[in-house]
Amino acid sequence: MRGIVPAGILFAVALLFQATLVLCSFPATLKLERAFPLSQRVELSQLRARDSVRHGRMLQSSNGVVDFPVAGTYDPFVVGLYYTKVQLGSPPKEFYVQIDTGSDVLWVSCNSCNGCPTTSGLQIPLNFFDTGSSSTASLISCSDQRCSAGVQSSDAICSSQTNQCAYAFQYGDGSGTSGYYVSDLLYFDTILGGSVTTNSSAPIAFGCSTSQTGDLTKSDRAVDGIFGFGQQEMSVVSQLASQGVAPKAFSHCLRGDEAGGGILVLGEILEPNIVYTPLVPSQPHYNLNLQSISVSGQTLSINPSVFTTSNNQGTIIDSGTTLAYLAEAAYNPFVTAVTNAVSQSAQPVVSKGNQCYLITSSVTDVFPQVSLNFAGGASMILRPQDYLLQQNSVGSSAVWCIGLQKLQGQGLTILGDLVLKDKIFVYDLAGQRIGWANYDCSTSVNVTATMKTGKSEYVNAGQLNDNSSPRNEPYKGIVISMISFLMHILLLGSFLFL
Repeated sequence: MRGIVPAGILFAVALLFQATLVLCSFPATLKLERAFPLSQRVELSQLRARDSVRHGRMLQSSNGVVDFPVAGTYDPFVVGLYYTKVQLGSPPKEFYVQIDTGSDVLWVSCNSCNGCPTTSGLQIPLNFFDTGSSSTASLISCSDQRCSAGVQSSDAICSSQTNQCAYAFQYGDGSGTSGYYVSDLLYFDTILGGSVTTNSSAPIAFGCSTSQTGDLTKSDRAVDGIFGFGQQEMSVVSQLASQGVAPKAFSHCLRGDEAGGGILVLGEILEPNIVYTPLVPSQPHYNLNLQSISVSGQTLSINPSVFTTSNNQGTIIDSGTTLAYLAEAAYNPFVTAVTNAVSQSAQPVVSKGNQCYLITSSVTDVFPQVSLNFAGGASMILRPQDYLLQQNSVGSSAVWCIGLQKLQGQGLTILGDLVLKDKIFVYDLAGQRIGWANYDCSTSVNVTATMKTGKSEYVNAGQLNDNSSPRNEPYKGIVISMISFLMHILLLGSFLFL
């Protein structure tokens, strides 16, 4: 039976609800965000240009689950980048760094950096690392084993005069960075035994940038550095795995809806529908052996040699690319097959050099399913919205364009966010394989905490964004005090209305 609730109780409940909203907003962990200017749509040509710069930047040469809750909204028509906040040094200092699966090294700007931007259009504060201000920082010499490993993978260089382990990365777009390596503490949050463990730390080697050139000097999308998620020994993933801090694997699941966000963890997501294909060995990037493409269940007539991995050819998984790109020899057969499949329901049009279509019904009702078929029998199923982009509308018709772009004169196929969204992706570096499965990235996942025992943890999207962190102890005290006060009001209100 529903009774009348006293006004005092309603007021107290409202206060408690508002207090909960405010106090729960304090971040308790590292956040991976998609940064972009809101309400700004761009042309496909601009996205291709930005991705071209991105591709030029690809370097050519535990026990607990480390969780990075993902924030931001995915929209392939808005130029953005993925970045996260890391803490380095003693006392810890915060740095915003771009997530990059195309390189190995974590580097941040140093206090003596030449050409480093001091402001960012992303509305984030930029910091500079100072080795003299950290009590745990130390320089890495050429005789350090980590430096030797970096030299072998072209991630480090050595000066016989100074015995200092250094680096100089030159990117294809003309930008570059150089500096020296430092060893210091990296702080992170982990999930172990179903509970959050905060303020965990481990010593890692990372780059201290003293010079930046080209696009890296621009402030419109400036961050403090780059967080390389590659598989060489200098990567943070490999370093933490060698110390037993985390498995030698990481996973992501990027939401493709308007809410955005997703999951990024150091660990292997467990999902029964994941299919795996082996990594092509001895490659600087995450290369896979793509064997064929099917449209509406029909395999396209593309010579398999088109996808063979070589110096300037092959298929790369890259979460830092906005669109997706097909080798030139595969692009035309793909577009022809899609156009033939929709000939009765869509009107083909060319918009600014892009193959587009005018449709009046749902895109999923008109366009066919596409399958990318990899070695080992693993297929990646693409829905229409995984290879098409809605450009605009003309009257009652919607304009959808092929989002898989052609790499003119090149044999590379690059699978970016357009294809990767709404899927779990597991980078099992220990097993030298990559797996994926279609998934609702707004829901929870199971992640292996210890590769040897198979122990797993249950991770919610944004699980660490709560008040369980010791860094939130002052706020927890406020919460307890307010709850006590509001409970007093509740009891008083109940007594008055008896």
